[in-house]
Amino acid sequence: MTEFANDLRAELTGNILPWWTEKMMDPFGGFFGRMDGEGTLHRFAPRGSVMTARILWTFSAAYRQLQNPEYLQVARHAKRYLIDRFYDHDFGGVYWTLNADGSPRETKKQFYALAFALYGLAEFARATGDEEALEMAVRLFGDIERNSLDREKGGYIEACTRNWGEIEDLRLSDKDANERKTMNTHLHILEAYTNLLRVWYKELMVNKLRELIDLFLDRIVQPSGHLGLFFDDNWNLRDKSVSYGHDIEASWLLLEAAQVIRDEVLTERVKVATRKIAMAALEGINPDGSMNYHLHEDGRVDTERHWWVQAEAVVGQAYLWRFHDIPEGLSGARKTWEYIKTHFIDGRGEWLWSVDEKGRPNLRDDRAGLWKCPYHNGRMCLEISELL
Repeated sequence: MTEFANDLRAELTGNILPWWTEKMMDPFGGFFGRMDGEGTLHRFAPRGSVMTARILWTFSAAYRQLQNPEYLQVARHAKRYLIDRFYDHDFGGVYWTLNADGSPRETKKQFYALAFALYGLAEFARATGDEEALEMAVRLFGDIERNSLDREKGGYIEACTRNWGEIEDLRLSDKDANERKTMNTHLHILEAYTNLLRVWYKELMVNKLRELIDLFLDRIVQPSGHLGLFFDDNWNLRDKSVSYGHDIEASWLLLEAAQVIRDEVLTERVKVATRKIAMAALEGINPDGSMNYHLHEDGRVDTERHWWVQAEAVVGQAYLWRFHDIPEGLSGARKTWEYIKTHFIDGRGEWLWSVDEKGRPNLRDDRAGLWKCPYHNGRMCLEISELL
């Protein structure tokens, strides 16, 4: 176990974190928006709120665990840019993207992005006791509750205009269905609220997190154990495909949320549900330890191996070992990690976006960008270190 934890800590401190510091940090503020799969830095690419918030979380969490002052410096850099540039000081919330000069580009309010901003700021407050970060995290919590919460039918809508009006295109990306409610946004609001509860333990937060857990167990988790992905306002499932990575990620984030609430009865209920979710997710695991990307409605399997899915598979399997008494979980986590080392870490820093089923690297998609950040792989290293 110690060797496994040390291996992941070495990956974090020797590859992931220094690469982001050296390659992507803009000394004049924020982080460069993109490095393509071939290694070319695009200095003038748009900059994303999700990417910035995830960097803030990663370096804050790394500082909290490892106490390296260099990580605190990067976290402060990210926090300042998030508050000064991404936060909308007129209407609240955060912009989706900025231009490279820091001016607003896409001003829509995607609640997924607000959740990640809250998540990162809460982690900075957790690591440092910073009052400004906590105040901003609580403010974003208010923005989400006022403008996204469906008070009649439950759950949270996807997006609004800059001033919180209705918006026609609700999607996070071109891959998504244009539906009012999604599993993905709910999962990351739950994740953010869990982190805020750690530093702002209020009855209101406890109740909100309970509601989210109930929503997952009653509405989002399907009888098969897989998560539904897209829903209309009335919680009718609009897509029957499966995201293996989100399944395995949800299996440990839901249990973590229940544990932070500190209610033994709730935790035991969630343990039963999350074990079923995790076992359903493992339908996507291959004999070599890798995890497939997606199962389409028509039964076709997308066998591309994405970086974030592999990282979440390591954590989710380790949770099966640690909290569900399944010894094979630890060996499964190690096997997935060995696959990652062989196929995703190529000596050029950070990880590849994906490889195909034969292990051939994808150099089309970004090494760093709006969606490619040190959050999934960095968090994997930190979570396993704490679990072991």
